[in-house]
Amino acid sequence: MNSTPTDTPDRILVVGRSPGVLVAAVDLLRAKGYTADATNQFDRVLDDYDVTGLDVLVFGGMVPADTKEYLRAEVARRNPRVTFVQGLAGIAGVIAAQVEALTVDGRQGPHGGAEITYDVGRRSVRLTLGEPAHVTVDALWLTSFVPPEPRSTSLRVFDGDRGAGDHVIPLPDQVPFEASFVTVAVDDLVRVFTVGAMPTAVTRMAPTSANDRRLPEVDQVTTISSSDDT
Repeated sequence: MNSTPTDTPDRILVVGRSPGVLVAAVDLLRAKGYTADATNQFDRVLDDYDVTGLDVLVFGGMVPADTKEYLRAEVARRNPRVTFVQGLAGIAGVIAAQVEALTVDGRQGPHGGAEITYDVGRRSVRLTLGEPAHVTVDALWLTSFVPPEPRSTSLRVFDGDRGAGDHVIPLPDQVPFEASFVTVAVDDLVRVFTVGAMPTAVTRMAPTSANDRRLPEVDQVTTISSSDDT
């Protein structure tokens, strides 16, 4: 996937729980040209970061519901232009692709108004290209759900040029039917699709409140970009 253009929003904060996922997501986003940070210190977000300068705030699935509600309200009050994103999974590549899908203005890119869809029944990516473009398709899925560090893997399904017209790119059988996702890039246009939903047993792990201590303690993560004025 291409780096984000310099004229798109690029101040990203990921608020989540798993240290490894947070650090990996920040590395990916920074490599793509974003000013990105991440934290799992929920009660320090408003002190550690200048949220008035944020473009996107991503919430991980294990952020307590009341904490998420409070931060949404308070950050929006201070910065009405911020966009909130609910992360689909504890997979750094999925988080980074979600940010790209939101921030990169594909309408002005070189992809010629491409249409990207996912056929759930046939487990295939479908493309309609108005002109030739470079296409990459990646499948990503969780291999372990054990907190505090979920594990994942990925597979490059396709990477090459496609001409104008309709194209179908099927997912291989090794992509599982749960906790799996596919990211598609057509030049600078990015889309993310859920292939297999997260298991109920995993979604039920999410704390219902800041006082819910059902999950184990984690190492502290608080990254600060050199460009952050706080």
